[in-house]
Amino acid sequence: MQFRTPIPISQSSHSIDYNSKIVSLGSCFVENMGEKFNYFKFENIINPFGIIFNPVSIEKIIYKTINAVLFTEEDIFFYNERWHCFDVHSDLSNSNKEDLLASLSAILESTKQQLQEASHVIITYGTSWVYRNIESDAIVANCHKVPQKQFKKELLSVDESKESIANTIKLIHSVNPSCNIIFTISPIRHIKDGFVENQWSKANLISAVHSVLNKEHYKLHTEYFPSYEIMIDELRDYRFYGEDMLHPNQVAIDYIWKRFKETTISEAALATIDEVESIQKSLSHKPFNPNSESHLKFESKLRDKITKLEKQYSFMKF
Repeated sequence: MQFRTPIPISQSSHSIDYNSKIVSLGSCFVENMGEKFNYFKFENIINPFGIIFNPVSIEKIIYKTINAVLFTEEDIFFYNERWHCFDVHSDLSNSNKEDLLASLSAILESTKQQLQEASHVIITYGTSWVYRNIESDAIVANCHKVPQKQFKKELLSVDESKESIANTIKLIHSVNPSCNIIFTISPIRHIKDGFVENQWSKANLISAVHSVLNKEHYKLHTEYFPSYEIMIDELRDYRFYGEDMLHPNQVAIDYIWKRFKETTISEAALATIDEVESIQKSLSHKPFNPNSESHLKFESKLRDKITKLEKQYSFMKF
């Protein structure tokens, strides 16, 4: 008997291997997947500008990056003893204005190079709900706990999201025409917006992404991975959620990664993944007797394994 409904996922036309260079952008779920890439020692950059949830804000930061539009004093503001920028996450906020601007400029420069060199960009959208700053009339990526009266909450329409997604693809391909872009919708439920409103938001994102990806001139280097659908259909049980009942727990994250690995990671990379995992588990091993002969032999073999992999892949560091 079959007790779940597995989602059929097509094999990727541009699979990821250990020669791939990956840039992951978007909601906090992209960080869950990015941590998997890091654990298995792929060459991966995760959210250089911090977590960003909506298509418009992701497009805006990629536009600044690709076109080298530097941040200026007009782009930042002082609140609660720190300098912030509405276009990036509060993790980048700084108590020093000059340090914030210098940091943002450095990230712009490094991210442009990473996008130019990337074989794959993974973009995860979290929500269609956005906040528009009333004073500037601009959609923000992060409100930085500024009073809500300074913003107007809006739902991006399917057409507005479609335009942003299409622009994002064009921007990336303007500097890297062969880059494969994988889109996915975050399975994290944004219940603060409301139960019906969360579904409305996800529906708009799903409609927008597929409307763009189904256009003939975008099909060659774009793909969709059904993270949201796996969570809703294959893992339709609260035992796959964290304590907040909103975020996927580690079992769910591991399962979604398994489906991703089966369909998007090349077969040639699987042996290396297993080798890396073996090393990672060995590194976390706590010996009963660190000075014993058996443990010293264990450490010697482990060092040999690490040396072999680091020679084969110069970017790997354990």
